[in-house]
Amino acid sequence: MQSYDAILVVSFGGPEHPDHVLPFLENVLRGRNVPRERMLEVAEHYQHFGGVSPINAQNRALIEALRVELPKQGVHLPIYWGNRNWHPLLPDTLAEMKAAGVRRALAYFTSAFSSYSGCRQYRENIAAAQTVVGEEAPAVDKVRVFYNHPGFIEAMADRVRDALEQVPAERRAAAKLVFTAHSIPNSMAVNCKYEEQLRESSRLVTAAVGRSDFTIAYQSRSGPPTQPWLEPDIGDVVKKFAAEGAKDLVVVPIGFVSDHMEVIYDLDHEARHIAEEVGIHLVRAGTVGTHPRFVRMIGELIVERMNGMVERPALGVLGPCHDVCPVDCCLPPPRPPMPAGRPS
Repeated sequence: MQSYDAILVVSFGGPEHPDHVLPFLENVLRGRNVPRERMLEVAEHYQHFGGVSPINAQNRALIEALRVELPKQGVHLPIYWGNRNWHPLLPDTLAEMKAAGVRRALAYFTSAFSSYSGCRQYRENIAAAQTVVGEEAPAVDKVRVFYNHPGFIEAMADRVRDALEQVPAERRAAAKLVFTAHSIPNSMAVNCKYEEQLRESSRLVTAAVGRSDFTIAYQSRSGPPTQPWLEPDIGDVVKKFAAEGAKDLVVVPIGFVSDHMEVIYDLDHEARHIAEEVGIHLVRAGTVGTHPRFVRMIGELIVERMNGMVERPALGVLGPCHDVCPVDCCLPPPRPPMPAGRPS
C-alpha cells in the first residue's frame, strides 16, 4: 500500500484570453517541425472563439466533481492541477505542493490512450518541473491508462446513445458510427499501442450500444504535409460516406476526454461544414467530461493504486495497462535532421 499526500490532475492547458493564444501555441510547438503558417492558422481557430479554450474551465469542473466523489470512496486528499502548456503550469503547481508539505502525489492524466504525447511526454514534463523545483520536490506516480476501463466505456456508450437519439428513428439503424482521435505522426505510432488501444476502445463502445460496425478516423494533425500521420482524416471519411449514400453520421471523439478546442473547432465547425456541403446529417457525440461514471472511474483508479489492489478492472481482450511505465514505453519519434547551417 502506497501512502500519498495529494492528487495531481495533469492536462494540456489552453489560453483564456486572446493575448494568450500565440504564447500558448509557441509553448505547444516548441522544438517541433511545424510551419509558422500552420501555427497562425490554429491561432485563428482560438480567436474564432474569443481566444479562449474551454479546456481549463472543463478541468476546473472535473476537479470540483472529484472533490465531491473522492471522499465517497474514502480518499481525503487535496487536489492540485498542473498543465503542460499554459497556466497553471506544472513547475508552479509542484512548487505550491512542495510549500504545502506534499511529499508524494498520485497523478491522473487527461488522456485515455498510450502515446508519447499522451503519456510519456507528461511524465517528462513532471520530471522537468521537479528539476525546476529542486530538492524535496514532490514525487509523482500516475494511475494507469484507462481506455478499456468499464467506467470509461460505460460513460462513452451513454454519450453515443444520446447522439443516436438525435438521428430520426427510421434511419437510426443505418447511421454510421465514426470514432475520432487526434492524429499522431506514424513515427510516433510505431513506438506505442495508440492505434491498438483506440480500436479496442471503439469496439467496446460499439458493442455496448448494441452495434458491430464502426470506422476510425483521425483529426487535428499539425505536422508538415511531407510527414506521414495517421489517416484517414475525418473530413475525408465524411465525404466518403456521403458519396456512398449514407444519410446520417455519428461522430464520437473518443480520443478526447473533454469538449476542448480540437473537438469544437475540428468537429463542430470544420467537419460539420463539410457534412453540410456534401449533404449528410452529422451528429457529434459528447466526450466523457464530468459524466458521473467517468468521475467515479477516476476515483476507482486512485483507490486501486493507493491500495495496491490485485483486481484491476478492464474490458475486452487486452487486459489492464501497467501501473509503472517501462523505460522503453511510448518512445518519442526521432527528430528530423536540422537543415544545413541552422544552429542546433
